[in-house]
Amino acid sequence: MRERKPDTIETDVLIVGGGPAGLSAAIHLADLAEAHNRRTAGGRERGDPLPLRVLLIEKGSAVGSHTLSGAVIRPGVFRELLPGVPEEEIPFDSPVTGEDMFFLTRKAGWTIPFHPPYMGNRGCFVASLGRIAAWLAGIAEAKGVEIQAGFSGAELILEGDRVAGVRTGASGVDREGTPQPNYQPGSEIRAKITVLAEGARGHLTKKLVRTFGLDSGQNPQMYSLGVKELWSIPEGSFPAGRVMHSLGYPLDMEQFGGGFVYGFSNHRVAVGLVVGLDYRDPTFDPHSALQIYKKHPLIDGILAGGRLVRYGTKTIPEGGLFSLPRLYHNGVMLVGDAAGFLAMPQIKGVHLGMASGMMAARSAFEALKANDFSAGQLSRYEKIFRGSAAYRELYRVRNFRQGFNRNLFLGGLRFGEQWLTRGRGLSRTGRLPAVEDAARLRDLADLRGRTFQERFKADLVFDKKRTFDKETDLFFSGVHHDEHQPAHCKVIDPQALERATERYGAPSQYFCPAAVYELAVDAATGKQEIRIHDANCLHCKTCDIKAPFGELEWTPPYGGDGPEYEAEM
Repeated sequence: MRERKPDTIETDVLIVGGGPAGLSAAIHLADLAEAHNRRTAGGRERGDPLPLRVLLIEKGSAVGSHTLSGAVIRPGVFRELLPGVPEEEIPFDSPVTGEDMFFLTRKAGWTIPFHPPYMGNRGCFVASLGRIAAWLAGIAEAKGVEIQAGFSGAELILEGDRVAGVRTGASGVDREGTPQPNYQPGSEIRAKITVLAEGARGHLTKKLVRTFGLDSGQNPQMYSLGVKELWSIPEGSFPAGRVMHSLGYPLDMEQFGGGFVYGFSNHRVAVGLVVGLDYRDPTFDPHSALQIYKKHPLIDGILAGGRLVRYGTKTIPEGGLFSLPRLYHNGVMLVGDAAGFLAMPQIKGVHLGMASGMMAARSAFEALKANDFSAGQLSRYEKIFRGSAAYRELYRVRNFRQGFNRNLFLGGLRFGEQWLTRGRGLSRTGRLPAVEDAARLRDLADLRGRTFQERFKADLVFDKKRTFDKETDLFFSGVHHDEHQPAHCKVIDPQALERATERYGAPSQYFCPAAVYELAVDAATGKQEIRIHDANCLHCKTCDIKAPFGELEWTPPYGGDGPEYEAEM
C-alpha cells in the first residue's frame, strides 16, 4: 500500500489541550488581538492590524469528554477572563452553602471544629469541569478560535532547539504498526507559538522538559491520584452546595490524602478519594480504597438508596512552586496542570490554570506583535507570572506538599511552621526537598503482614450495588479504544518490569485504577507476567508516574479514544 504523506497545517498559535487553561489562553489571546485591531483601525494606536489564527486541538472526542472533576472553583478568574459575562451565566452548579471536615476511623468519624489554613471554600462554587470546558469552548469559537476535537498530539516538531509545532497521531495502524487500508496519516501542525495545555503528566510536556532540561534545579513533580464516582441519591440525603472533606480511614498515617463528597443539584453527589502517589506500600490500590471508603457509616449513609452514574480518575500535580519547570522555551509555553499550576493544601488548580493561560496569551500576543518567538521574548511569561496573584498564592504554600513526605503527624507540624513563617518553614534554605513518587516504594518483603491487601482482605469484596470492582466501574466511565491500534500503554524495559514484579509484587496491578495491568501466569513457562489491557485505560497516567523503575510509559492513543465523562462529571 502506498503510504500517504501527512497534511501540513499552518497557524499562528497552536494550543494542545481543551481544558480550562488552554481555552482561557485561546479566549484571552483572541480578545487581545481584537482590541488591538480595533485600536489600530480607529487610529488610536500606531501599527498594523494583527491577523491571527489560533488553533486548539483536543484529544477527546469533544471538548469536556476527558475533563474529570467535580470541582470546587473560585469564580474571580472568570470575571477577569470574561469581564462582560454576568456570573449567573457561568454554568456553575451550586454555590458552596456549607463545608465540613471529618477525621475518620474504621467505624466512627469526628468533626474537626476548624478548617486548616487556606482550605476554606467560602465564595466558591461546586461545578462540573467538563460542562465549564464545553461552555468556554463555545465562547472561544465565537471569538474565531478554531477547535478540532479528536486529535491527539503525538510528537513535537523540533527544528534545532525550537518547537515548530506538533504532529498529530495517525490512525488505521494495526498492533504491529503496519498501515491498513483505512490508514490516515497524522497532520503536521506548524505554529509560530505552541502552548502545551495537556493536563497532568502531559506526553509532549514530559518530552519537552526532558529534552531541554526545563526542570533543572527544581524539585521533581509530585502527584496525587483522584478516584471518583458520581452518584444519584434520594432527595434530602445531601444538599447541593455542601462540601465535605475527610482525613484518616481508609488511609494510614504514612499516606497523604483524604476523601470528599460534593453536593450537586438534581440530587447528585461526587464522592472520591485523593491519594498522594508517594505512598510506600506497593499493594495499595486507590480504586479499592475508594470502595472501602464508601463502606464507612458516614459515607454509606449518604449513598444509601442511590445509584452509580459515572466513574473516572485523574492525576493531580501537587509539587507546587518549587516543582514548576521553566514555563517557556523557543516557540513554546506551558500552562495549567501540564506545568503544575495547583495550590496545596486547598487542592485548587482551575483558577490558577486559567490564570496561567491568560498570562501565556499576553506573552504570545507581545511576541506576535514583535514577530519574535524566541525564549528570550517568551520569557515575558515568567516575568508576568512572578508579578501575579497566582505567584503569590503558590509562594505562600511553596513547601506544603514536601512537608508530608514522612507521615501526617510530622507533616502537620511542618505545615504549622510554614503557616507561622509565611511558607518558609524552618529549613535553612527555605526550601524542603522532594523525591519522585516512583522512588518511594518499599520492598514487599519488608511489609509482610502489614500490606494494604492483607489489612483489608475482608473488605475487598464488592457487592456491585454500593461497591464495585474495577471492571464494573469502567463501564460507567464510557471508555472506548480501537483495540486494533498499537498499544499506547507501553513496556519500555521488560527486564525492569520483571524486577518490579519480583521486588514489589507487580505494583501496576494495584496502582492502575482501570485494570490495565494484570498479573497472570504464562501457561507455557509457568512464569508470572504482566498482561496489558490498554483498551481499559482512563488516561490518568499513573503508570507513567508510579512505575518504580520507569518501565512503563503512557502515550496518546488514537484521537477521540478514551473515557467519555461528558458533562455529568
